[in-house]
Amino acid sequence: MMQWKTICRQEELIKNTGVCARLGESQVAIFLCGRTDNLYAIDNYDPVGKANVLSRGIIGSIGDKRVIASPLYKQHFCLDSGQCIEDEAVSIPTYPIRRENGEIQIGLK
Repeated sequence: MMQWKTICRQEELIKNTGVCARLGESQVAIFLCGRTDNLYAIDNYDPVGKANVLSRGIIGSIGDKRVIASPLYKQHFCLDSGQCIEDEAVSIPTYPIRRENGEIQIGLK
C-alpha cells in the first residue's frame, strides 16, 4: 500500500524551478511545470556527474518528453520515466507525487 509523505505546501513551489527535499537518506527533486501545472518528482542525484544537483537543472522538452537538463554535463532525464535521453543505459528513480489539500506529497511503498 502506498504511503504519502508531505514534502511542502504548493505555494512554496516556483513554476519551472526545482526544489530539493530530503526523503529518508535520499534527496528528491520536485518540479512544477509552468504551462500544465504538472508535478514531477525524481531523484536529485545525477549519476553521470555524481552529485546531488538535478533540482538545479533546466526544465524543457525533447520531442514529446518533458526533461530536466543536468546543470553539470547537460544530460537530459525524462521527468516521467527517469530515463537518460543521451544514454539508455542510465536512468534515475522517479516518485509518485500528488497535491492533497494544498500540500505536495511523495508516494512511498
